[in-house]
Amino acid sequence: MAHEAKGSCPLRTEADIVMSRQVVRGLTQQLKFSLVDQTKMITAASELSRNTVVYGGGGEMAWEVLDTGSKTGLLLKFSDKGPGIPDMGLALKDGWTSGKGMGLGLSGSKRLVHEFDIQSAVGEGTCVSITRWK
Repeated sequence: MAHEAKGSCPLRTEADIVMSRQVVRGLTQQLKFSLVDQTKMITAASELSRNTVVYGGGGEMAWEVLDTGSKTGLLLKFSDKGPGIPDMGLALKDGWTSGKGMGLGLSGSKRLVHEFDIQSAVGEGTCVSITRWK
């Protein structure tokens, strides 16, 4: 299935998490990412989708295919209007989990991609952007 160069999908339920993985799989296949790179991006998307639903109270995943002329990449943005992250240092620490996810957490997701950015404000929500280049 062909995807647009950009789009978004809701993240509110377990079914939405599954759908986000399917969207990312389709996009990485379309961009001809290697199987290893597909797996890394799908794994990071799965973890961040789950965080958006479980901790952020739901939100959305937006995607954009990036083309610089010399390289192609995939940008994913996970945003919510949840409670935000009070201690970013702790949240980004290896092995830290609040007990519900795969334990990869933000630090694990960060290691799976080339670019990682997180913005969070307590009481306003969180936005995590990841990019993987082919």
